[in-house]
Amino acid sequence: MRHHRVITLGLAGLMAATVGATVVQAEPGGCLKYGAAGAVGGHLANHAVLGATAGCVTGMYRRHEYRKEARNKAKLYDLEHPGAKGTYEQKATAYDVEHSTSPGSTTPTTTPQPGATQPQPPASQQGEERL
Repeated sequence: MRHHRVITLGLAGLMAATVGATVVQAEPGGCLKYGAAGAVGGHLANHAVLGATAGCVTGMYRRHEYRKEARNKAKLYDLEHPGAKGTYEQKATAYDVEHSTSPGSTTPTTTPQPGATQPQPPASQQGEERL
């Protein structure tokens, strides 16, 4: 029985490494990848079918959210560049490059530039003290 557990844990580790290594892809995995990881996790808890089902649903939801965000970014790109050619994925990538957005966000990330000055209040208010 101990030998069976070692093999199962080894396969679970291999599956986790494989899933973790493929995360670098542009689009998140779907039902098969998340379902396989869920099945391995569920197998360790004696609920392989339940784990596979939950993993599959999670994978489908994550991919749906990714595609929805990409379509929104493509629409924003089309507003700025009417008549642009390409798929919505290409336009979303171009929008990310132009606006330096972080993945999962359609708002640009802005960082204060070194040497930037703070806005000064009008001269009439500089000497006054506000309560």
